[in-house]
Formats: sequence, structure tokens, C-alpha cells
Amino acid sequence: MPVFTHSACLGHDTGAGHAEKPQRLGAVISALRSEFDDLDWREAPRATRGQLLRVHEASLLETVLESRPANQLELDADTVLSPQSAEAAVRAAGAGVAAVDAVMAGEATTSFCAVRPPGHHATSQTAMGFCLFNNVAVAAAHALDRHGLARVAIADFDVHHGNGTQAIFEAEPRVQYLSSHQLPLYPDTGHAHERGVGNILNAPLPPGTGSRGFRAAWGEHLLPALDAFAPQLVLVSAGFDAHWRDPLAQLQLDADDFAWITGELRKRARRHACGRLVSTLEGGYDLQALRECSVAHVRALRDV
Repeated sequence: MPVFTHSACLGHDTGAGHAEKPQRLGAVISALRSEFDDLDWREAPRATRGQLLRVHEASLLETVLESRPANQLELDADTVLSPQSAEAAVRAAGAGVAAVDAVMAGEATTSFCAVRPPGHHATSQTAMGFCLFNNVAVAAAHALDRHGLARVAIADFDVHHGNGTQAIFEAEPRVQYLSSHQLPLYPDTGHAHERGVGNILNAPLPPGTGSRGFRAAWGEHLLPALDAFAPQLVLVSAGFDAHWRDPLAQLQLDADDFAWITGELRKRARRHACGRLVSTLEGGYDLQALRECSVAHVRALRDV
């Protein structure tokens, strides 16, 4: 199974004490390398300007790519640019593009993008919530435009709602966006009534929700909608911050829950999309939980 990553993603420096730190990705990569000896590690390419402009305004590209801060530049209270951030951002977005190309070419059925910064809060115009470019949105738009797909699904189980992904695609019927997330919690979007053009389905979960509530949300609401959509490609925003150890939220999941949802998404990919599924790392801010959950997730993705 291809795993796309790049050393530049470790160079994005958010500053001392920031939750979205380089050690997050280091923990994921070291855990995967220790656990699996058969992964196909590939260097993430840079996303091109044209690929980014499919979902982002030129003004955001200018901010991220041309600011060139000497140290750290705060875009908001949570989101930081450092001297190496532009390279990290284009590699993180490029990983998803390359992974889509790989599964569409039949090189593999599944792929994982071990990258940072995360992406699902970034809107067409604004970097926010630790996110610079919306990596999964760039990948989805590439699948539509480059590969001519008519139905692409994005499944997002990060504990925070992917407001940017929803906003980018809420008027695009070729993209279905499905999300479970804690509410109330940043960014305070993702209510059940937010439906786009019928392509958006949110399952907000109250603080304290554990395995039973999470699995019910997917099993009774989100996965049936995914089956009805019959996607030709499944993309996953794989955030592991719904784990009980995570310091930024209050859901009570464990690694087995992430293995379960990954397996369920794989079943739908096999049923509708010739098995094609691309996952990209989003949140997760406890290093031990990240190790455990990324291993469980990738084990469920592998064709063995």
C-alpha cells in the first residue's frame, strides 16, 4: 500500500506549545515503520498552482506561498506560517493528488497520506484551525477534473467538523461530504440541518459520546447515505482526536473504533468504487493515541 509523505511536512514550525506540532507526524511515521515492513513509502510531490486553484482563491495562495515570514506569522490565534510552511503545505496537498492518481491507475486500491499541516478547516479563501490548504478538497477536485469522476465521497471522522470541506463542496452535487464530530466544539459548524444541495450529512455528537454512539451515527445514518450515493472513489479525512486521550475534545473513542470505521468505509469502497480509497491525516494531538490509531487505521487499509 502506498504511503505518501515528505520531510518538508516536519519543517512546518508552529511554535513552542502548539498542539499541531511536528512530533505528531513523527509519531505516526515511526509507528507505521515499526509496525509494518511492507508499506510502499513514496515522496509526496508538490501540488501545482492549478491543482490548488480548483478549490482555493488566488488570495489564499498568495498568503501561504508568498508571505515568506522570517520567523512565525500568526494568521489567526491557531494558525501559523513559518519559513518552511509553504513547502509543507504544497507537499501535504500534493500527497492527496498523487494518492488519487495511484489508485485511479490501479497501482493500489488504498493509500494513506501521512502529512501535515492538516486541511479540513481551510476554506476557499481562509487558512484556519491549524490548516493552510484543504488537502482532501484538493484531492477530490483533482478526481473530478483529472479523472472525470461523477461521484466522490469524503468521509470525515475527525472530532472537529470539517467546515472548510463542507463550504467548498456544499453546492457541488458530485461530492458527498459525511462527518461525525463533537458539537459544541470548534468551529461550531456541522449541525444536522446543514445539508448543502442534499450532498452534506452531518452527525454531531455530544461531549462524552463513546463507541456505541459513534458507531450508531455511522451505522444508522452516514454509511447508509454513502451506500445510496454509490461513490466511484472514497476519500477519508482521518483525524484521531476523537480518542479518549486527546486533549482538545471530549469524545471517548479508542483505536478499535477507528479500525472499525476504516473497515466499514473499505467495504463501501469495494462495493461501489472498485476498492478505491484514499485517506489523509487530519487531527490527533495525543502522541500515544496517534501511534495506536494510525497503526489501527493503516492495518485496516492494507490489502492483506
